[in-house]
Amino acid sequence: MTGTAQADCGQDTDACKAPGGTYHIVLPEDVKKPPPAILLLHGYGGEGLGIIRNAPMVGQMTGRGFAVIAPDGQPRENGKGRTWGFHPDRPSARDEIAFLMAVADDAASRFGLDRGQMLLAGFSIGGSMTSYVACARPQAFAAYAPVAGSFWRPHPEACAGPVQLLYSHGKADRTVPIEGREVMPGFVQGNVFEAMDIWRATNVCQSDKPDASRTLGIYTIEDWTRCAPGGSLSFALHGGGHSIPKGWAQMAMDWFDALR
Repeated sequence: MTGTAQADCGQDTDACKAPGGTYHIVLPEDVKKPPPAILLLHGYGGEGLGIIRNAPMVGQMTGRGFAVIAPDGQPRENGKGRTWGFHPDRPSARDEIAFLMAVADDAASRFGLDRGQMLLAGFSIGGSMTSYVACARPQAFAAYAPVAGSFWRPHPEACAGPVQLLYSHGKADRTVPIEGREVMPGFVQGNVFEAMDIWRATNVCQSDKPDASRTLGIYTIEDWTRCAPGGSLSFALHGGGHSIPKGWAQMAMDWFDALR
């Protein structure tokens, strides 16, 4: 498979419409069967088109035969960019899980994608949104890969499961510190290590300690594989800050391909 193809939703900057909102999509070229897809959620103040314009990352994904779908969050009240209604204790104007599933269904129907082979990923607040979808509706997507965005307090008491999840975070992240922080009174980022405890319990993993540890480029990865059927957990730490770091796309695709 070579090259990429912009989806036919009008001009390059025009978004595709799905029930509840809009999304952008780039397709791999020369596919011989319905391709898998990565839905990648933008961070706070971003938009789907910003994801699509990350040509090096998108090119890696389409070069591996994945369609890249970038949904648009809800407009912020001040009109500057978009965000996600991820926090369960804060009412959202839109049912985000229903919207993301509608995007996946619409893209699969419109562009001939494999709906059963879709990875939901997201960065920062998009990562938090991904985490909450995985917690509440694990069967909505084949697997989940949040980056630098996990649960907020109060943490969920429990999640539905099991789930296939790869979580990535930078140890030097100061925007979303790995141990959490209070952003404003009553609005507190959670502790990632506590979130991993929740995921291990969700997947009924047999040990708190990882079954394997490995190094891959900048990442130190811990894997839990002795879990309930249909559940696996990987925790990838790197030394950097708040970003989608170099090598993440390749790592995530390799991880997802190994599950399929």
